[in-house]
Amino acid sequence: PLEKGILRSHHNIHVFRDATIRFDMLNAPLTHFKPKELNLSVEQAKALGYAKGMDGKSLERDDQLCELFVQDVIINEESGLFFVRVTQFLDDLLEKFYNQPKYYNITQPKELIGHLMLGLAPHTSAGVVGRIIGFTKAKLCFAHPFYHLAKRRNIDGDQDSMMMLLDGLLNFSEQYLASSRGNRMDAPLVFSMAIDPREIDDEAYEMETCSSYPIALYEQSLRMTPAEVDGIPRVLHKLGTPEQYGGLNFTHDTALFDEGPKVSQYVQLGAMAEKIRAQAKLQQKIAAVDQKDALERVINYHFLPDIIGNTRAFSRQTFRCTKCNNKYRRLPLVGKCTKCGGHIILTIAHGSVKKYLEIAKEIVNQYQLSDYIKQRLALAEKEISSVFQNDRVQQKNLFEYV
Repeated sequence: PLEKGILRSHHNIHVFRDATIRFDMLNAPLTHFKPKELNLSVEQAKALGYAKGMDGKSLERDDQLCELFVQDVIINEESGLFFVRVTQFLDDLLEKFYNQPKYYNITQPKELIGHLMLGLAPHTSAGVVGRIIGFTKAKLCFAHPFYHLAKRRNIDGDQDSMMMLLDGLLNFSEQYLASSRGNRMDAPLVFSMAIDPREIDDEAYEMETCSSYPIALYEQSLRMTPAEVDGIPRVLHKLGTPEQYGGLNFTHDTALFDEGPKVSQYVQLGAMAEKIRAQAKLQQKIAAVDQKDALERVINYHFLPDIIGNTRAFSRQTFRCTKCNNKYRRLPLVGKCTKCGGHIILTIAHGSVKKYLEIAKEIVNQYQLSDYIKQRLALAEKEISSVFQNDRVQQKNLFEYV
């Protein structure tokens, strides 16, 4: 409906292709917090359901440690400002389009506390309901490991989308999506209201739930051979019991849960070449990392497939009109769009084909990677040259004709 577009424009917000409004945040795991870390009073924490601290005693101080509920989330401060605008748009939508009373009536981020959101991972079609309980200066979404794993994500810094639950319920429609399977990804076709730990990714089951490790673990580590060590409780042992939602424990405390870096280095660094150089420099300092193996994996599983795939796609690409967006399998003989007379351009740029080639060659030579990797890159470069080299402008020597 046009009215929805007018209201979105009025509140300066943009939509995803499925008509939902999203804010992307990197994931970070969190199992415990203190109310004061979130600027929550004891009364506010109790109102959110945190009646007891981690020790099982009644919550009486804002510096008592609480175990985070499985579906509670702590989101980035900037996203709080964004979602205030989203709620104001939703209130206007309810009132002016659906003829219903406003729901949120929010003017500042702290009023978002207690409201529900949807978390959605890329390449999936199932969201998970979460509840906002606070904000962090870090550009992250802190949540229980079970919450991230319910989105089918591991907990090493993947980026997911967050949206207000009411936005998904009011504005999402399958009618906006193409019928192919790929186009139905990244859309909340369904969502989970309650997380069942028995239905999440099983890597969570190996999480230890102890507050200290037995001496047997350290003795076994000296033998340098993998083996099961008794006396280390894990999440697996809690499944199907009343304790499956709590009692994780930890071994080392912190003064402030988000005291670390506020922005990921991946975001701060610029081009991919800069990221790879920084990664290689860090790997040199870590004894546990086989640097050559790690760099070869990056080239084998990331750079080379990208280079080869883009080269192949370039040679099979279509052409596009910059004016009407009409696409052509072959360039029209008239040299312009036959529909509107607009300018015709390639759909895949030359730069996208070669963007990883130079940094890959630099890494291979600088760190003396295997001859196999060098030869694969050489073959890929030869294939690229055969695509882009213009034989008509080559300088010829007369002796070539003798």
